[in-house]
Amino acid sequence: MEIPVQQKKLSLDIKGNKTDIVLCAYDDHFMVIVTQIGSMGTIFQARKEEGVSIHPTFSVSVLLGKRDEPMLVACARQIIEHISNAGSSRSLVLSLGLRDHSLPTLKGIVSAVTENCLW
Repeated sequence: MEIPVQQKKLSLDIKGNKTDIVLCAYDDHFMVIVTQIGSMGTIFQARKEEGVSIHPTFSVSVLLGKRDEPMLVACARQIIEHISNAGSSRSLVLSLGLRDHSLPTLKGIVSAVTENCLW
C-alpha cells in the first residue's frame, strides 16, 4: 500500500542564487527542504510548545549542522509561527542548505515557503 504525501516543488532565484524548495505534508509534521547548494545543509526541528500561556512559545533546535547561525534559527522560527497562525499544530522539520545567509535571502525563503504552503 502506498502512503500519499502531499508535496510541492519549486525553483526560484533569490538574490542571484538558484534556490530549490520542496514542501511535504505528513500526518504529524511538515518537512521543508531549501537548498542553493544541492544538499540538505543544516536541519532544524521546530514546534509549538503546548502550555497554559496566552502567548504561544516555539522551540527550535538544530538536529544536524551549524549550531552557531542565529539567522537560520530565526528563519525556522518564522516558518513554525506561520504554520501555527494558520491553525496547524504539526511540527516542522526544516533543511537549509544555503550559499547566502543574509537577511534578504532568508526573508525571500520565508516568503516563498509561506506563499506556497501546504498548511
